[in-house]
Amino acid sequence: MNKVNKEIRSYLLITFGMLIYAVAALGFLVPHKIVGGGATGMSTIVYYLSGKVIPVGISYFVINVVLVGIALKVLGPKFGIKTVFAIVVGSAFLSFLQPLIPEAFVSDKFMSSIIAGMLTGIGIAIALSEGGSTGGTDIVAMIVTKYRNVSPGKMIMYSDCGIIACSLLINFNLEGLMYGYVMMGVVSFTVDFVLTGKKQSAQLFIFTEKYQEVSQKITEQFAHGVTVVDCTGWYTGQAKKMLIIVVRKNEAIEVLRIAKRVDPNVFMTMNTVMGVFGKGFDEVKGVKA
Repeated sequence: MNKVNKEIRSYLLITFGMLIYAVAALGFLVPHKIVGGGATGMSTIVYYLSGKVIPVGISYFVINVVLVGIALKVLGPKFGIKTVFAIVVGSAFLSFLQPLIPEAFVSDKFMSSIIAGMLTGIGIAIALSEGGSTGGTDIVAMIVTKYRNVSPGKMIMYSDCGIIACSLLINFNLEGLMYGYVMMGVVSFTVDFVLTGKKQSAQLFIFTEKYQEVSQKITEQFAHGVTVVDCTGWYTGQAKKMLIIVVRKNEAIEVLRIAKRVDPNVFMTMNTVMGVFGKGFDEVKGVKA
């Protein structure tokens, strides 16, 4: 896939993410007066405080114009271009779909908050994974995570707490406040799950007599090094070799298959690791060499 096709695919995914985001807001949150945080949450408050005169899409656009100005300075023009695109598309979807969705898809407020949280999290994660943003507190999360090893989901959650508390201005009801915080928690979990799912790593210990051949096959197929460690089997008292390799979780199954094909008697263990930092994996942020 050439560079142009990659960029086209990236913008199409951002568009899809914004569509999911808009449907989540208009189909599950706004009709119930549930404020879920972010620019959409602030726009919901403005919508009801204005007596439903100012559409959600308009205030969403205005709020994000201010935030984009900050993002352009801190995160660079590439982030800004994709974010501007996402904001324009998101504003268009919110403005176009709001008249078409006069009522919530689900009458139960609690279920609405759960479903909206999942959909919103997916929409945000899609946009963030392509270098864009759905705007609002997503921008705050991207700024902080650029310099610190803090998950985007948690930063979004912290930023949204105050916005959700402001929902009392349009619906002075603690029950409504609870729905907003439930939705926020679901968004945080979903964003982290979608964003880190494909980045999770696995550490494999491989015990085999054919360690040289297994190591060669693995390094030929993957751009990851293999460490060979001398060890002794306590039960047999025999000297052995143990291979240690860290790969992305989606690569782990193929590594296991390679080892099994080379040595049918291979013994292997696999553990999920919380984070891998270094060449070929993630960088440590906020720490100077």
